[in-house]
Amino acid sequence: MKPKFKDIVSWQQAEMLMQPALIRILDQVRKQLEDTKWQSSYKDVQTPIPGHELCLEKNDHSVSVNLWELCFQVCFCKYTPTHSELESQEVEIDTSLIDEAGEVDWQCLDDKAEIVVAQLLAGLPS
Repeated sequence: MKPKFKDIVSWQQAEMLMQPALIRILDQVRKQLEDTKWQSSYKDVQTPIPGHELCLEKNDHSVSVNLWELCFQVCFCKYTPTHSELESQEVEIDTSLIDEAGEVDWQCLDDKAEIVVAQLLAGLPS
């Protein structure tokens, strides 16, 4: 659950990408849920990392997803959630999300956020 960065540059790149990734994920959740019967809400969580959970509900189904986990899937290459507060994994920044000038590539970020949210929703019970 806790990402480990191999160097300070990776940490700085993650810092630059995380907030925009969160915004894109929230926007994609809103867009992609419009044509479904799933209802979404958000709640504050303190563990394992302070942040927010996306809570999805439909009929008798309920699913909660840590938003940072979704951000990690967007920002890092081949990130897989560990579901453990104590585990950490070394992560590699997805540098395709950074343009030649060292800035956020907004189109690539939006495209990857769309894919991550679509995969999440595809895995929900029907």
